[in-house]
Amino acid sequence: MSTQHPDNVNSPFFSSSNEIGGEDEIAEAYYVFSHLGCDEQMWDCEGKEVDNYVVKKLLTRYGEFFNQKKLGEDLRLTLRVPNPTVEKAEAKILLETLESIPRSFDVAKLFYGEDIAPVFEIILPMTGSARCIDRIYRYYSDFVIGKQNKSFKDDDITIAEWIGEFKPTKINAIPLFEDREGMLNAHEITRKYLSDKDIHQQRIFLARSDPAMNYGLIGAVLMNKLALYNFNLLSEDTGVDIYPIIGVGSAPFRGNLKPQNIENLTTEYPSVHTFTIQSSFKYDHPTSEVIKGIEKLKSIKTSRPHEVDPEKFLEIIDKYGQEFQKQILELAPPINSIAKHTPNRRKRKLHIGLFGYSRNIDGISLPRAISFTCALYSLGLPPEVLALNALDGDDFAFLDEYYLNFRNDLKDALQYLNLDSPFLPEPIKERLKSMDYVTNEEHKEITDQIIDLFRKDNVDAVPELILRAANLRKFVG
Repeated sequence: MSTQHPDNVNSPFFSSSNEIGGEDEIAEAYYVFSHLGCDEQMWDCEGKEVDNYVVKKLLTRYGEFFNQKKLGEDLRLTLRVPNPTVEKAEAKILLETLESIPRSFDVAKLFYGEDIAPVFEIILPMTGSARCIDRIYRYYSDFVIGKQNKSFKDDDITIAEWIGEFKPTKINAIPLFEDREGMLNAHEITRKYLSDKDIHQQRIFLARSDPAMNYGLIGAVLMNKLALYNFNLLSEDTGVDIYPIIGVGSAPFRGNLKPQNIENLTTEYPSVHTFTIQSSFKYDHPTSEVIKGIEKLKSIKTSRPHEVDPEKFLEIIDKYGQEFQKQILELAPPINSIAKHTPNRRKRKLHIGLFGYSRNIDGISLPRAISFTCALYSLGLPPEVLALNALDGDDFAFLDEYYLNFRNDLKDALQYLNLDSPFLPEPIKERLKSMDYVTNEEHKEITDQIIDLFRKDNVDAVPELILRAANLRKFVG
């Protein structure tokens, strides 16, 4: 699933500026389908000016391609909508988006000459309860579709007779779980949602970046593994086929999905059916490597999730997470200062919501995950190393058994560590002595310069240095 996450250093050839948006995203959807080989494009309807005519534009501009690969059958366009429970300012965008689905159906019917729903799924972020996702499902079927049978007056025609039928009659609602409570209860939330519906297949979406922002690298991985294990049990118990999606970026902190790391990631999460291909994956590597990486990802068969130890998982999540948040609070001033200079790669507005969106702990605000990650890397302090001092030898042995790529992910991040960084917590240095890694000296020199400019309160040259460092890493954050 290609997404619109702005973690890329380089802009794609079809973009009219450094910030992808508007018509460029139409071209992007065609490009990832036709050239990169992605099966699905997530279309973000929150935090930006929404284009509800994406289906019409794709079919009219790239008709020859979409005649061969049918949108809605061979390829998917999946809408990510605002959550009205959390994002009050954008709540009504949800209604506009749902109303656009039957119109897109009509466009596709004219194009293909048959009933094909080009859009039939939506993703609801920050799902915290079954009711949240149920409202989406019912609003569409009862109000968007249901109104077609209503008459204007007792002696008048129905809305459907007036302007035509509304299809598809139902949509699939995909819950996206992002915080600790939501992820640990995701299976029960989904069970309740499914309980009164005749649904035999259900996609669910697990976040990877925001849990890392809130609970650290290790906390995010363990929560995902717990959730995936619980979803497998739910599937066995209910008979409903569960198809997990996981939202991974290129930084190890955000998932470590890059063309060279496909096998490690699919081994870590064997039951995941869909991985997100974010912007740095698509645009910061040679196109041939990107295509090969996507082909390899598509060729790997899913299997059962790994066994878990729930009690030990939660013990580590809690003690590690507490230390992680403590260290983040101490680092908040430099993070916020440097994050302001993170390059913008998408035309986006700020989301409003839980700590994972407009982040606020103990009255201290923090940037979103990509800027947060970029800021720490730019200061020579990869966020992957934070809070390691909270773990003892037994914990590390446990992680080696249950977090299969723990050492690999740390090694990938540690090459960008600057041991001279004044922001590196002293207790972490002790833990790092036993780690095997080679420092990227060019990256270290750049972070030395950024730190020096920050100390002198002279940040004019910081944006260029941040980009240079990001280019070495092949991701912004």
